[in-house]
Amino acid sequence: MSDPERSLSAPRKLSYAVGHFLNDLCASMWFTYLLVFYHSVLGFQNTYAGVLLLVGQIADGICTPLIGYESDRTPGCGNYGKRKTWHLVGTLSVLISFAFIFNQCLGCGSLTPQWASLTYFVPFIVVFQFGWAATQISHLSLIPELVSCEHAKVELTAYRYAFTVIANITVYAVAYLLFHVQAREDDDDPLSDALGPADIPVFRNLALIVLGIGALFSLFFHLGTNEHRPGAGGEEEEEEGRRRKRMEEEGEGEGERRPLLPRLQTPSGPPLQWKCWLQQPSFYQVALLYMSTRLIVNLSQTYISMYLINTLGLPKKFIATIPLVMYVSGFLSSFIMKPLNKLIGKCLTYFVGLLLILAFSYWVLLDDGMGQRVYGAAVLLGAGSATILVISLAMTAELIADQTQSGAFVYGAMSFTDKLANGAAVMIIQALHPCHTVLCCPACVWFYHYIMVVVTGGVAVVAALALCSILIWPIRIRPRGLPVITVDESRIN
Repeated sequence: MSDPERSLSAPRKLSYAVGHFLNDLCASMWFTYLLVFYHSVLGFQNTYAGVLLLVGQIADGICTPLIGYESDRTPGCGNYGKRKTWHLVGTLSVLISFAFIFNQCLGCGSLTPQWASLTYFVPFIVVFQFGWAATQISHLSLIPELVSCEHAKVELTAYRYAFTVIANITVYAVAYLLFHVQAREDDDDPLSDALGPADIPVFRNLALIVLGIGALFSLFFHLGTNEHRPGAGGEEEEEEGRRRKRMEEEGEGEGERRPLLPRLQTPSGPPLQWKCWLQQPSFYQVALLYMSTRLIVNLSQTYISMYLINTLGLPKKFIATIPLVMYVSGFLSSFIMKPLNKLIGKCLTYFVGLLLILAFSYWVLLDDGMGQRVYGAAVLLGAGSATILVISLAMTAELIADQTQSGAFVYGAMSFTDKLANGAAVMIIQALHPCHTVLCCPACVWFYHYIMVVVTGGVAVVAALALCSILIWPIRIRPRGLPVITVDESRIN
């Protein structure tokens, strides 16, 4: 098996790729509909809705590095594997908590104070975020353990993101159908295009459908993915050793197999533990890039619904159709990502994604009342978001390289910065909101207009600076007590 990109069969790649499907379905609802549901449907104040999202992000941010550390340290349940054990724990936690988040407070009435309702939802959000973090970290940590070639990691990450896009498409397609069915039942109601308490069954049913579909795909993952366990599969380990030896003798052969991050010639070096990662400048470079990427993707997903309803004044069905267009374009772009990455490299591929994001931001800034033209802008945002997210995840996997024993901590730390930054950003935006009632005032029309510009174009500038730092100071990992020796690229070309 000389080709490292074929180290996993197609069925195993597929079974791995669907392992995050439940998380992706829930994340799509969380970021796209949480503020809309609590503010426009349940009638929470802007700050209260922001507090609930902030609580979720803080819980996720705290749980993620802790779960990453424990996932690296604990052996797992019996012979099941430590990554899959944590994945199972996370899946069960999501299944038992998520349906309560998108439903009316049980036992609450019209006279119930909003702070009491807020307190009711907090425990379910914390349990959900714990489960989401456990599933995410364990699933990401499997990438460098399943494959070793850098382009195989990009391929596996692209497959994973392709199913992320499919999950988002599923959520928005089902949401559109539910809104469409409701609209047919409320043809005589002139206010049927406005969100309100009558839409509670739509979001509740959407959450239940999401959980049913996600549970099925999680079952496929656990049945079809075999986690490597130390000491198991001696023949596979011998074959892997022979394959790596051939690659070393060939000098990594083809130019397209040369990784963006120079390999370290440290066969006798000690493995990096979590404390050592905190002493690596490259760790912070990738963290800044990943955090900026997630800010663009998550904040644009969170506020696109508010922008469509309050700024553009479109009917509520557009909060399903426009995100659907975004993720269809993202799905299509995922097919050309691997050949583009091989042709121009990861950094330039990421830069192409940033250009698409900036084009969207400029379009929104100049076109105040774009109306139906928002479909074209959504294509740019969807393709750009897909590109930068896949490449940022691939750079994280490449940073870890063969340090898989602490890979979960690295992913956990990256996600920690992402969750806290997103939670803080949403809370700041909600606190700056000019309206203090459920109904939108004229000032919020311009508010969401500029929010969409800042969370895409403004953060894209920060991401571009992080990318420049990687180009100027290439990522090198220095194990403690050992010098850094990188591959002489002139011998490879």
